[in-house]
Amino acid sequence: MRRLSLLFAAAWLLGLPPGARADIDRAALIRLAPSVLKIEAVSAAGGLQLGSGVIVGPGRVVTNCHVTRHAVRVNVVKGGVRWTANLQAADMLRDLCLLQVPRLEGDAVPIARAASLHPGQQVLAMGYTGGVGIQLSEGDVVALHHWSGSQIVQSSNWFSSGASGGGLFNADGALVGILTFRLRGGARHYFAAPADWVLAQLNDELPYNAVAPLAGKSFWEQPDSEQPYFLQAAALEQGQQWAALAQLADRWQQEAGDDPEAPYLLGVAFEGLHQPEPSIRAFQRSVEIDPTYNRSWARLAQVYKRQGQLRESRNAVARLAALDAKQARELAAELEKP
Repeated sequence: MRRLSLLFAAAWLLGLPPGARADIDRAALIRLAPSVLKIEAVSAAGGLQLGSGVIVGPGRVVTNCHVTRHAVRVNVVKGGVRWTANLQAADMLRDLCLLQVPRLEGDAVPIARAASLHPGQQVLAMGYTGGVGIQLSEGDVVALHHWSGSQIVQSSNWFSSGASGGGLFNADGALVGILTFRLRGGARHYFAAPADWVLAQLNDELPYNAVAPLAGKSFWEQPDSEQPYFLQAAALEQGQQWAALAQLADRWQQEAGDDPEAPYLLGVAFEGLHQPEPSIRAFQRSVEIDPTYNRSWARLAQVYKRQGQLRESRNAVARLAALDAKQARELAAELEKP
């Protein structure tokens, strides 16, 4: 596989492409920290739910509805100072609640759309993990999942209880997502609601109501069969239920022929079923739909290598290098192993 390394080195020396990684300016992002607040949601029985929130407009703080849904009073906290929200606008299905907080001090963060992201891009998560102090977590965009008019951001940024409602920021310090939930079974299964949805709430003038318990469940809390396809697929993949994953991906592909994730997951299922040729065709279909879909290029390189198709494997690594230099370098090293 020496030629594979040489090919990658050549791609590196030609210079990183526009989609390559950019270093995060941590100092600049830390300056955003005063706009990321702790949320205290108090229930009628006196119970306390802790979360995080982000200032997105004058007197407006966004958080997750699963943080505030049992609350009769919501406080936002910064540096020991508390302000009480008097109203909230809830989009329970998307799990985003906008709080109106009179006399709130702090600057709104800039907002960017999830469509501006690409897999492999560095992002920074900020939230009150554990409910004590603000914590920063660096990571990468793992995937973008199309749902409800935008793209839910999957990243490798670690967070846990208390960080829900916190911010996911790009290297320029723009809010690209709201930390929302995580799945068990991996270090790359952290999900953020797209900041596009926050913009929609700010612009659509959703009705604000007094803070009170909320009914309903978010998209990720629905019964398995009613969750978005990408979440159903994640559970099947974790459980290695390859035949069921193939059926789901095929149905998804028929319903959304322009989504590269559906044939990608079909390829994953065929790999699990030890059917390399159908898996190659599925991954090829994925990159035909979206030539920048790096997960399919990575899988193609691996399947081609196992099949002894070394030229095709090298070509797939080269295509990946143009999208995510770090991932391509790691993959090339992995493929060189006997």
